[in-house]
Amino acid sequence: MLTTYLYILIACCFLCLIRAWLGKTVPDRMVAIDILGTLAVGFSALWAVITGRGFYLDIALAWIFLSFLGTLSLAKYLSHKYLDE
Repeated sequence: MLTTYLYILIACCFLCLIRAWLGKTVPDRMVAIDILGTLAVGFSALWAVITGRGFYLDIALAWIFLSFLGTLSLAKYLSHKYLDE
């Protein structure tokens, strides 16, 4: 059952890559990459359940923090503001 979820996550990753490749605007691509990061966190959490090793959850937590900071930075850049505003 858990391997079915892995295959679904992999299929969703490919769909996000297609969306990022074919996105017409920068925000479209940004959303696709952000969703791809969320799927990577889901993949890491699911892999932690399958293997029974907790350090994959630490990787997922670090990934989600970096993804959040990257999204904030790109949103600030696209709005033509500095990061300290």
